[in-house]
Amino acid sequence: QVQLVESGGGLVQAGDSLRLSCVASGRPFSYYRMAWFRQAPGKEREFVVRVRWSGNSDYADSVKGRFTASRDYAKNTVYLQMNSLKPEDTAVYYCAVGNEDADKYDYWGQGTQVTVSS
Repeated sequence: QVQLVESGGGLVQAGDSLRLSCVASGRPFSYYRMAWFRQAPGKEREFVVRVRWSGNSDYADSVKGRFTASRDYAKNTVYLQMNSLKPEDTAVYYCAVGNEDADKYDYWGQGTQVTVSS
């Protein structure tokens, strides 16, 4: 059974930075994407970034230029460096993993809270 464990969330002020980590226990697929989503109170979950097996990343427009995702293949880990945080970035951030060739995510973490005060 694959498990994803996120860490690194917290309470920061606007303009600060945070780095989230997500470790996948085991290798879920031969080739897989790792992604971050977030869900703010009262809102639907939204896509933040995905890191493809190739290492290429796709970002949501709302975080482009501020967030950077990276992967450590040896550690089955994906990171999310979040700079210039804004109050609207406040949300629970979830890590997800999906087969590179499929358009869905099969495994999800429990989430880590990020709160940005103004």
